[in-house]
Amino acid sequence: MDIKFSGFGGQGIIKSGILLGKAASLFDEKFATMTQSFGPEARGGACSAQIVIDNSPVLYPYIVAPEILVTMSQEAYEKFTDDLVPGGILLTDTDLVKSKKFRKDVKVYSISSTRIAEELGNRIFANVVMIGFFTAITKVVSPEAMKKAIPGAVPSRFIDINIEAFKRGFDYGLKLLEKEKDTTLA
Repeated sequence: MDIKFSGFGGQGIIKSGILLGKAASLFDEKFATMTQSFGPEARGGACSAQIVIDNSPVLYPYIVAPEILVTMSQEAYEKFTDDLVPGGILLTDTDLVKSKKFRKDVKVYSISSTRIAEELGNRIFANVVMIGFFTAITKVVSPEAMKKAIPGAVPSRFIDINIEAFKRGFDYGLKLLEKEKDTTLA
């Protein structure tokens, strides 16, 4: 599975890639690689983390076209959405990304991750809210693996709030999928 997290520096985009790779490789018995890219301005500039996850060793760590794209900034949305493969999944933060009409061959799911993080006390948790949402929607890794990946990746005094941020995003994703299932059955 080829996955790209994208946004701007300071949003925890690279940390999201690290968490996903850690969850997959250490706790879900999969293989994972991660590469990262960010502009010269670092904080505030475009950045991305590309993660390849597979059940067998990853032979090539670079992504040409992601199957799943997470965009947490308008600039990332504009820059990376055309690269998404047909049949891919696009996840956006509705607080920072104004989606335009998108290709019909891509499934789009959105969450207000920045607002949810602010409700938890700080927008710095938006990436973990998005990780929870990503986990619920894509099922690339198990929720148990993602929760186990958080300790050691964040300072110990922030573990509980990060777990709560993950749960909020995960629960929102499950509700969205349930609503989608109900409308397709109707």
